[in-house]
Amino acid sequence: MKKLFLIGLKDLRLMFRDRAALVFMLLAPFLLTIGMGFVTGRFSGSSSGLSDIPVVIVNLDNEQLGNALADVFASQELAELMEPTESSDPEAARQLIDDDEAAAAVIIPEGFTRSIIPAEETAFNESSVQPEPVKIEVYANPSRPTSSGVVKAIVDEFVSRVEEGRTSGMTSIVQLIQAGLLDPQSAEREASALFQDVEQTENTSITLKTNTEGAEAVEFDILAYMAPGMALLFLMYTVSYGGRSILAERSQGTLPRLLVSPTSTLQVLGGKVLGIFFMGVAQVGILILASTILFGVKWGDSLGLAVLILATVLGATGWGLLITAIARTPGQVASLGTATMLIFGILGGSFIDLDQMPALVQTLSKITPNAWSLDGFTTLALGGTLPNLREPITALVIMGTLLFSISVVLFSRNGIVQK
Repeated sequence: MKKLFLIGLKDLRLMFRDRAALVFMLLAPFLLTIGMGFVTGRFSGSSSGLSDIPVVIVNLDNEQLGNALADVFASQELAELMEPTESSDPEAARQLIDDDEAAAAVIIPEGFTRSIIPAEETAFNESSVQPEPVKIEVYANPSRPTSSGVVKAIVDEFVSRVEEGRTSGMTSIVQLIQAGLLDPQSAEREASALFQDVEQTENTSITLKTNTEGAEAVEFDILAYMAPGMALLFLMYTVSYGGRSILAERSQGTLPRLLVSPTSTLQVLGGKVLGIFFMGVAQVGILILASTILFGVKWGDSLGLAVLILATVLGATGWGLLITAIARTPGQVASLGTATMLIFGILGGSFIDLDQMPALVQTLSKITPNAWSLDGFTTLALGGTLPNLREPITALVIMGTLLFSISVVLFSRNGIVQK
């Protein structure tokens, strides 16, 4: 294990001695983040770069949950970020978006509350047919991708919290019934009461927290999207840079000398992979830390941020190893790495909000670490914590593990690591 770490740290030191690599890994994404911050108005004097986002709320539900979501956008905590207007006509609201008079329209359809909260007489009646969940529509303005993306993120978080509360609450009630601690008549009242306090600030979306710390966490900073977007774009260069070093050391004879030393092939390969991982963690960590210190970006949950960075680099490292296993020379790794960097940057949302992309592109984006990671960073910037990052972190870990396994098989078959 010690040898494995020593090999990894040696590669990390070599990276920091390569000035050209440092410029591309750290300075380039940092400067691009600053440039995009100026373009988007982040440095124009406002605290977040986004304010008074015009959004049209069409509440056709007019019941408990529909009213609660409307209250989210009208809350005091979002007073500077959102500028909501109400409408009763969905078509008129969509027309306002088409005319570029608002960033998005949130259309809450009739029956939304009843599709989530069943009527008391049907809550635990097995013969009753429960209604299909009714979906909220976010009609986005394609010319305002960032603003409409913020609106969608708020709606997604609200729905996620509602569904999470319903699932956990109903499960608890069923368990109480099975244990004989609650009769069915009382259970119906308890089921209805699950959402009685949904309009209370502590039980709805993260945007309704009344304490100062929570209110600050939901102020969406455009750099909370731009900074990780640029870091993830150049992360693919970093992992391919590490892959090039494996083939370069093989051609120079350094790698074979390591393999004939009292060091196992597994230790050598593991050390090289660990070195690539260390490079990625250093790059993303430095850029995220710089965005916090220099630009005041608030990431909220520190533990969630740390785990997300590790999972992100793991997913990207898997792709870097696969590129190395496929290529034959360091030059091929460089070419494939650059192409992958640009393709993943486009597919993963580093340049354009994925919500504005065609459905096919959104589906293809799931193969990139960029898309999953940006989803996680956006969640953190909107006040999410580690439990809210379960899906992107799980996807990134599976991605990295699967690609690593495939790469090991290719390494062995192609004889890249052999004495």
